[in-house]
This record gives sequence, C-alpha cells and structure tokens, in this order.
Amino acid sequence: MLRSPLFGRRIHIAGSIAGDPSSASAEDVDDARRLIAELVKELTKRGAGFVVPVDAEKRRAADNQEICFDWLVWRTLYESLALRPTGASNPFAVAVQHHKTEDQIPREFEALWDSVRTSDIVQIENVSHWNMNSKRMEAQARLGDILIAIGGSEGVLYLANLYHDAGKPVIPLSNPITPPTEGARRLFSLGLSSADAPKLFRTSGNSAHAWMNRINFSKRQPIEDRVSLLLQLLEALEAPRAFAVRLLNKKHPDFAAVQDFFDNVVQPVIEGELGFKIVVVDGTQPYEYATLDKEIFEKLYRSNVVLADITGARPNCFIELGYALGRCLPTMIMAKEGADVPFDITTVGGHHWSASGSAEERRREFRAHWTVIQSRPPLVSNQMLVS
Repeated sequence: MLRSPLFGRRIHIAGSIAGDPSSASAEDVDDARRLIAELVKELTKRGAGFVVPVDAEKRRAADNQEICFDWLVWRTLYESLALRPTGASNPFAVAVQHHKTEDQIPREFEALWDSVRTSDIVQIENVSHWNMNSKRMEAQARLGDILIAIGGSEGVLYLANLYHDAGKPVIPLSNPITPPTEGARRLFSLGLSSADAPKLFRTSGNSAHAWMNRINFSKRQPIEDRVSLLLQLLEALEAPRAFAVRLLNKKHPDFAAVQDFFDNVVQPVIEGELGFKIVVVDGTQPYEYATLDKEIFEKLYRSNVVLADITGARPNCFIELGYALGRCLPTMIMAKEGADVPFDITTVGGHHWSASGSAEERRREFRAHWTVIQSRPPLVSNQMLVS
C-alpha cells in the first residue's frame, strides 16, 4: 500500500471559539469539535504527526464550552494510537509547553498527559524562557509543516503569517464559531479570491481557488464527507520546497558532472526519500513574478531548505547562498571534489561529492552529510534585547 503524502508531516490545528455564544452557537461548536476529532483520526491513519500546545482548558463563561481545541486533539491522538500505520515515526506529537504547563493541565487530562509525556511518542519543546504567546507561536510554527486554522482571532492570524512567511501551507476552515471578520473565517474569505488563494497554499491538480470553493462546506454536508474532502486537499498539497542553487550553464566543463549528481544522487534522496520538491529557477519555467531576480528570491525566501552547489563558482550562486544563510534557512552546501571554494565557505563545512563511484555509494555519503547538518545552528543566533 502506497504511503500517504502526509506520512511524517506535522499538522498543527489551531483556533478557538468566540466567547459570545451569539457568534458561536453550541450546535456550531459541537459540529466543529466533531470535525476536528474525525480529521485527527484520519490523519493518524495516514502516518501524520502533530504539533499541539499544552495549556489550560479555558471555558466559556456563558455555557462552559471549551474555548480551544488543544485537549480535544490530545485526547483524540491518545485514543487513536492503534490506528497509526506500521513504520510511522516518532515523535507522534510535539508538545509545546511553558513554565506554567504542569500547574494548568486540567484534572481530567492529568492521567492522559502522565502516560504520554515520558514516552517516545511525545517530544516536549519547552519555551519556559518566554512569557509571551507570540514566542510560543513562533516555536509552534517552526515545528509544524501544515497549519489548519479553525475559528480564532489575532493569534490565528499571527500563526498564519508565520507559516506563510516560511512557505508552509495554511488551510483555513469556514466553521461559524467566530465573527466573519476574525481568525480563520477572515483567512477563508481571503482564499475565496482567485488572486489570493495561492498565498494560502499550492496544490498539484486543481487550483488553490478551486479547492477553497470545494471546502466551503455547508452544515448539511455530513462530517465524514467534509473530512474526506479535507484529506484530499491535504494530500494534494505541493511538497515542501528544496530550492536548488546550482550550475546551469551547459557550456561549463563541470555542467555534466553537476547534472549527473543532481539526477542520480540529490533528486532520488531529496524527492524520493525525504519528500521535498526540488525547485530550480533558470528562466525556462512559467514566470510568477515580473523579473527573473524576483522569481529567484521570492521562491528562495519561502523555501523549506536550500541545496547550494557551488561547483564552478559563480557570483550569483554566492549571492543566493548568502541570502539563504542570512535568512537562516536550513542550507546544505555542496561542491565537486577539487572545486575551488573560497575560505569563508570552507569554514562553514559542506559536502564534497565525487563524480565517480556507484550511485548508491554517493547517495549514502549525501545522506550522511544531510543528517549531520540537521543540528547545525544558524550562523548568527537571534539575540533578544528583552526576554
């Protein structure tokens, strides 16, 4: 059975209901919670992972309805463990918590939390040094791959901006659990414009705008039908981008070796094994922006990783490499063995690949370097004035 494109990707479900019951009826809140629970189960079956905050269970004063959905997600994950496919990797969920977490866990969820907090299925990301919601959201957005927004207000919009800025998809739902001008409903209205829908997400096949119209659900649609359509959309999302900085001049003496390296080593690992989509901008693709430079830097800016091969050292490749490092994007620096590499680049450390040897041996060396650089910090750390 083929793996789902969602296998191993971390889903972040964020949102809340309005405090005023006139903006979120009990019936609409119940409908939203059933949708989330069913969606989490189906995502679990497909091997997806999750990013879930750990916090208090705040309730609405008027009717004691839960305002947020985090503990609904935690409970559903716990109850769905047996649904995970063989080979699904851990952590199943990344728990983002702060210094007040243990004191705020609702009594009815203490046993659940105690059973998972020390297990392999949960990775705790502690942001105790921050006492600001914005910094905790930044950690959530860094760890998540796809944001699903439902309800909410300013916090959901802030998260959506963080995901968008990182080139990650934002899927807003239209559930009427907040005023139409707030949170996910505001994002959903944005996506109903054909010009703006691609800002939220990109898909293969149907356009983002077509998908937005398909998920403009009515209350008459059964929950299972809505979940089915959402899963189809999620599985149709473009893979995370790996922007390639590489030699493109076919007249260069190293072009054939670079092309062979990308065809037989880089692409099979990055796309075939790791699930990225390699993006190359050489002017032969349809333009999304007015100029080639704009095309390059827009796509580079919102890539998830950068593959910078500096064989045949060209000025433009160093500009793009410097931009990627300055943007603090995960960047793999590569060059053919024996290539002339500037001193400043040698101190960063890169993968010096061989143009000879078996493809599998070269892939093994590529994988090994990829693994090593996953823990490499950015060149300049983010030093805050006040924390």
